[in-house]
Formats: sequence, C-alpha cells, structure tokens
Amino acid sequence: MKKIMLLAFTLITYSIMSFAQDLQTDTFRTSQGDLCIHFVKHASIFFEFKGKVIHIDPVSRMGDYGNYPDADLILVTHHHGDHLDLNAINELKKENTKIILTHKCHEMSESLSDVIIMKNGDELNINQLEIEAVPAYNIKHKRENGNPFHSKGEGNGYIINFGDIKVFIAGDTENIPEIKALKDIDIAFLPMNLPYTMTPKMVADAAESFQPKVLYPYHYSDTDTSELIELLKEEKDIEVRIKKM
Repeated sequence: MKKIMLLAFTLITYSIMSFAQDLQTDTFRTSQGDLCIHFVKHASIFFEFKGKVIHIDPVSRMGDYGNYPDADLILVTHHHGDHLDLNAINELKKENTKIILTHKCHEMSESLSDVIIMKNGDELNINQLEIEAVPAYNIKHKRENGNPFHSKGEGNGYIINFGDIKVFIAGDTENIPEIKALKDIDIAFLPMNLPYTMTPKMVADAAESFQPKVLYPYHYSDTDTSELIELLKEEKDIEVRIKKM
C-alpha cells in the first residue's frame, strides 16, 4: 500500500512539474486565495483558483494539453480555429466539466455536452464564479468583401470575478465602445495583431479608457510589444506585463 501511495504521489508531482516547466505563470492574491494564471500560447491560457481549473480557448497546437490539468470549466470566445478546438476540449473534459461558448460555437460543436451558451451581456454564476459575456467585434478591420473579421454578436469576451479580483479576457476584438466603458477591471487580456484585432495604439486607447491595474497583451503574433509599452509609459496606474504568447 505504501508503495502504491508513493507511486501515486510521484506521478502527481511529476505531472505538476512537467506542465509547470513549459508554462509561464503569474500568481495574484485575492480575497479568496491565490489566483494562478498559466500562459500557454496565442489566446490559450488557464486559471487555477480554489482548487478549480478554468481553461480559456484551449487549442491543441498552442500547447500540450495532455500534460495540463483537466478542466472544471472551459470558456470559448468564438468559433475560429485558433480559439475553438474540439480535440483540445475533449482532452481536457472530465465528467462534470462545464463548457461556456457562443451560439455560433455551439452550431459547430453539437457533439459537446454540458454546454452553456452565453450571448453578449449575459451574466451567470457557475462554480462560485461570476461571469459576464462582453461583446467582441471589429469596426475598422475587414475582409476584402467588406465583412468584418469578427462580426458583432458572434463572439464574446469574458469578465470573471475571482474573489475580489476582476479579470477581463477580451477575445478577438477592437477597442470597441463596450470595452472602453468597462469599470473596475484588475487584470485585462487584450489582443494585439493585425489585421484581425487591435494595433498597439488601439490597445493603448482601450487600456487608457478603462484603466486595468495589470494589462497583458495577448494573441499578438509578431507585433512589436515595445510599441505598446512606449504608448503607455506615462500611465503609472497600468502595469503592462509581456509574456511569450
């Protein structure tokens, strides 16, 4: 029995170490314990909070999801292939995993169970987390046929309350009025790559409007992050953190 317990402990320890070694992680103290943010790649991140694991836009080509902890909750911002990946979702799912996504995502993933569809403006409480769906869309950047890369109403950003810390994950969007009007955001993830989302100037404009305490540009591909840092250098109340995304 002792050998079995020792083996189990060793396997658990190895698993934790293996996924920790290839991830960048930041930890924030909240009123209900530590919030750990793990940065995978592109738009894929996950949170650990109060013993729960919350994955955002898990995509297999962005990370080794076989080595990451299974999800208690998965949130998908929209239906594009660098955000919605059924293989990654199925890799992370366990018996009681809940999946939050958009109507368009649901149309493309009808095989998934325990799905909750959120529309722009919807709010819910799940796994003791308050979550709000925020619009995510393009105004300026469009395809050759004139359609925006992301149409209004099809995608979500999400505000998640972790204790007294409010985190905003924007999804694929520009600096739209609904984002600029946000209040009391502690940590924000804003996308920054052309032609699909924002320029550094757009990210700076959005951040200056709603004043997050910590700003992570993400989904930034080859964009020069130093430009954003320069644009926000006078904003002493906004800490810009750059991760390899």
